[in-house]
Amino acid sequence: MSGLKTFLFLLFCVFGGVLAPKQSSAGVMDDPLYRFASCTGRLSALMEFQWLTDGPASEETQQLRDMMIELVDAIMPQGQGPKVLAWRIDAKAAQSKLLTSAYFATDSDQALWSMARATQQIDECRALLLS
Repeated sequence: MSGLKTFLFLLFCVFGGVLAPKQSSAGVMDDPLYRFASCTGRLSALMEFQWLTDGPASEETQQLRDMMIELVDAIMPQGQGPKVLAWRIDAKAAQSKLLTSAYFATDSDQALWSMARATQQIDECRALLLS
């Protein structure tokens, strides 16, 4: 796995830009580690939701999540595990809330908005891996 981590790290450096966080008003949201950790949480929520709604799709989502975990592991500095785990948990909870609202909200406008937002979040994560 060490070779895979190194490959993914180099791939990100070539195609994803510099690993240092960008200095902007968005702050931590521009940090690649934050983005990868958040996507790991989002993909985890989607995978678990798919276990209930679309079993075969959960296998593809699990592969994407596993790739995102590799990216997190490849660039995470020593001692940052608790902070990264908190980011993952927060993103997973938020994505789960969106999916629940998308499928079970009684207000159709709310359900549509939630589905659009949940899809946008996952599409952004897929783009990180597929670009």
